[in-house]
Amino acid sequence: MSQKKIQFKPGYTYHVWTHANGDENLFRNEENYNYFLKKYSHHVHPVVDTFAYCLMPNHLHFMVRVKSNDEVLEFVRMKKKDPTLQGFGTLGGLSNILSRQFSHLFNGYTQAYNKKYNRKGSLFIPNFRRKLIDSDDYFVSLIAYIHNNPVHHGFTKNLSDWPFSSWHAYMLRKLTNICKDEAMKWFGDERNFKVIHQNLGYLKSKALFED
Repeated sequence: MSQKKIQFKPGYTYHVWTHANGDENLFRNEENYNYFLKKYSHHVHPVVDTFAYCLMPNHLHFMVRVKSNDEVLEFVRMKKKDPTLQGFGTLGGLSNILSRQFSHLFNGYTQAYNKKYNRKGSLFIPNFRRKLIDSDDYFVSLIAYIHNNPVHHGFTKNLSDWPFSSWHAYMLRKLTNICKDEAMKWFGDERNFKVIHQNLGYLKSKALFED
């Protein structure tokens, strides 16, 4: 059964995830991971606040909150160099704009990946998945779930050893595009942040966030 399409709405928070199409990997080396994050900053960061992410060889996860309607429209206005936004209705509304930006990310990355590795065809599954996150408990658990993915999928034994996630943005004292200051208020402090990550019930969380 196909997933019911969930609309993106301003101010709402979502879990967004997708997988490789077939048995191939999305990322082969560090350069691929860094390039994808660069494209994410270009296409998606202007229209969302990002609370967590994790990139793994064959799939990825993001936790994002859609920016305000005015912020999204301003992004479209600047991108199209049309201060009046004439014809804006043909864009299909805010939800379609968000979906389009994610599609630009995945399609643009695929084109560069195919060129680099001399391959053809789709790299990601046809439709990326999304789920509305609508409670404080979900906010906290989803961040821990996303960061723990590499451990539970066997890519590493310690989430701190996986370099391609926002875990390090929370642990390191440096500027980042991750909304860590706001998110840390949900956890209380760094100690509680680590405890919740350590005590995550992964299978239960998977049912909450991906089904």
